[in-house]
Amino acid sequence: MMMRVAGDEPTIDELMQAANRRLAGLEAGDVPDLASYDWIVAASSAGKDSQAMLDVLVPLVRAAGCLDRMVIVHFDLGRVEWAGTAELAEEQAKHYGVRFVKMSRPQGDLLDHVEKLRQWPTASMRFCTSDHKRGQVYRLFTQLALETRSKRGSRRQVRILNPMGIRAAESPGRSKQIPFKTDAKATNGKRHVDVWYPIFRWSTEDVWSRIRSSGVPHHRAYDLGMPRLSCCFCILAPESALLLAGKHNRALLDEYVAVEERIGHKFKKHLTIATIRDRVVAGEAPSGAVSSWCM
Repeated sequence: MMMRVAGDEPTIDELMQAANRRLAGLEAGDVPDLASYDWIVAASSAGKDSQAMLDVLVPLVRAAGCLDRMVIVHFDLGRVEWAGTAELAEEQAKHYGVRFVKMSRPQGDLLDHVEKLRQWPTASMRFCTSDHKRGQVYRLFTQLALETRSKRGSRRQVRILNPMGIRAAESPGRSKQIPFKTDAKATNGKRHVDVWYPIFRWSTEDVWSRIRSSGVPHHRAYDLGMPRLSCCFCILAPESALLLAGKHNRALLDEYVAVEERIGHKFKKHLTIATIRDRVVAGEAPSGAVSSWCM
């Protein structure tokens, strides 16, 4: 089911275009029938895209009369995050008056995981995402489905909507995503899960304009010059971003170097994190603005 956001009655051509769009999923300006879901589970990294997405999403959920069914979840990556990230995610959730949940991998954080596997994540093997984020939200889906079924004494499939701040402009890969789709891996006999990207067509300028107008605090890492708020030292980040992060996270950088030395596996195929540490110690800083990177 769909609801029209605004505007006059649609023409026949508009209805046909909308029908064609629905075959490939929702696009910008289309909103799912929010009230039809038992739970709306919004993922928040506390980064700029999550923040802008929440500022768009919460008023829509409130207008649909189902704010009590919304949850903001932060996947706590522990020491590999920029300091204050989890706390900011919770502060943002409180600003909007939404239930907040923090999830983390019970077996330890990403550095623990790297040391156990004796290798770093790669672009083609992102266990940092699959295990520390996607796997944890699936655990939350299970908990919420059980909560709903036990309260209602019902065995029907629980409907869950999972909005995320994914944008097409972030990378060629993400530009090919469908902004509304069923999560086949998360869906089972007990729950049906749909994924929705409310700001899929937004530019970075759109995101920052929304954040500035909201008045909600953003993370200080952006003010330092970081274009993304992922792990402090992302395996996909350019050297300039690693240098900047290293300057402001020296103790964590030393931990990364120690793990790299113990496992005998380079942080990147053609770059050791020890090299970054040496350059930071030597006082090297990025020349000019730090460019963003594909996720």
